Amino acid sequence: MASSPKAPVDPIDARLVRKLADILTETGLSEIEVEHGGLKVRVAKVLTAAPMHVQAPVYAPAPVAAATPVADAPVAKAVAAGDQVKSPMVGTVYLQPSPGADPFVKVGDTVEVGQTMMIVEAMKTMNPIPAPKSGRIVEILVEDGQPVEFGEPLAVIG
Repeated sequence: MASSPKAPVDPIDARLVRKLADILTETGLSEIEVEHGGLKVRVAKVLTAAPMHVQAPVYAPAPVAAATPVADAPVAKAVAAGDQVKSPMVGTVYLQPSPGADPFVKVGDTVEVGQTMMIVEAMKTMNPIPAPKSGRIVEILVEDGQPVEFGEPLAVIG
C-alpha cells in the first residue's frame, strides 16, 4: 500500500481568525491578539481617515457704521454724568479684594486719586484699578465677576 503524501497541516485556524475579526467589528477595537499553546494570532484593522473636504471660510464684509441697524447694536446702559473709569485690559472684574469682603467702593463713596476702586484679573494677575480723579462714585456699571473688555466703562466718578 502506497501512502499518499499528506498535505501539510496549517497551524492557523481560519475560523479563529474570522471569529477574532468579528470580535473587532462588534467591539470597535482596532487590534486583538490571542496566544494559546505555541500559537499566537494577532488580527488588526488598518484605520484610514476618510477624505475630508474643507471649505475656505467666507468672511462677511466689514460693517459700515452708518448702515448698521439699531437693532443689531449692543444694548447700551444709560450712564450717569461724570468721568467714566474704563477698563485698561480684557479680564474679569472684582469689586472686593476677596470673596465675602466689603467692596472697595460703593455708590455714594468719596474716592481720592489713586485709590483702588476694583480689580481686573487678567492672566491670573490681579490688576488694581485706581481712581483717576477725586470725587464721588456716581455709578458702578459692572457686577462682581463679570468679564470686561478693553475700554469698557466700569464706573462713573462725579
